[in-house]
Amino acid sequence: MLIAIPDVLTPEQVAHARQLLDSTEWVDGKGTAGYQSARAKDNMQLPEDSPAARELGEMILAALSKNPLFHAAALPQRIFPPLFNRYSGGQSFGTHVDNAIRQHPSMPIRIRTDLSATLFFAGPEEYDGGELCIEDTYGVQRVKLPPGHMVLYPSTSLHHVTPVTRGARICSFFWLQSMIRDNGQRSLLFDLDLAIQRLGRDLKNNPVAEQTGVQLTGVYHNLLRQWAEM
Repeated sequence: MLIAIPDVLTPEQVAHARQLLDSTEWVDGKGTAGYQSARAKDNMQLPEDSPAARELGEMILAALSKNPLFHAAALPQRIFPPLFNRYSGGQSFGTHVDNAIRQHPSMPIRIRTDLSATLFFAGPEEYDGGELCIEDTYGVQRVKLPPGHMVLYPSTSLHHVTPVTRGARICSFFWLQSMIRDNGQRSLLFDLDLAIQRLGRDLKNNPVAEQTGVQLTGVYHNLLRQWAEM
C-alpha cells in the first residue's frame, strides 16, 4: 500500500524548514546506512543530533499527530525521529531495501520498520531527476511530490532514488512501527476506515446508513483488537 499524504506541513512551515536546511552543514549520508545500503547510497545528510534536525523533526512529528489520513493509513505505534537528506550534482541512491530494525545512536529508541516515509521540501520544478521509485505489485511507482507532501509505503519494498542532474532534492525520511505488522491487514483496515468515513459524510441523516456505519465501525474495531500488537 503506497499512499501520498498531502499538506502534512503548511507553506509557512516548509519555508521555515528550507531556511534552516539551506543554512546548516550537511555530511556524507553513508553514516546512517547499513552495509548493503552504503554501497548504493550517494547523498548528503544532516547529522542526527544537529539542532536543525531536532527542531524540524519535532515539527514533523507534531504535524503528523494531527493528521487523520496518516493515522488511518499507518496506525502508528512508534515513529523513528525524522532524518534529512539532500541530493545534487548527480547523486542518487541505488536499489535497496530498508533495514528491518532501526536503532537511534544517541536515544533509547529501537523500532521494527513496517512503513517508510519521505516528506518533500523542494518542489518538483526545483530539480531534475530525484524520483523515488518504489517497486510494488503493480510495477514501479515513481514519486516526486510538492513541498510539504509525504509518501508512505511498506519498508519491505525495493526502492531507489534516481540521479539528481539539476538543482537539489531535499527531503525528510523516517520509519515507523505500526500497531498492525501485516501490510495486508493494515490495508484492509485503511479501506474499511475510509468507507466508514465516506458513508457518514455522504449519507447524513439516513437511518439505514447510520446503522450500517455503526456495524462497520464495530467490525473495524474488532479486527483492530484482534490484530493489533501493543
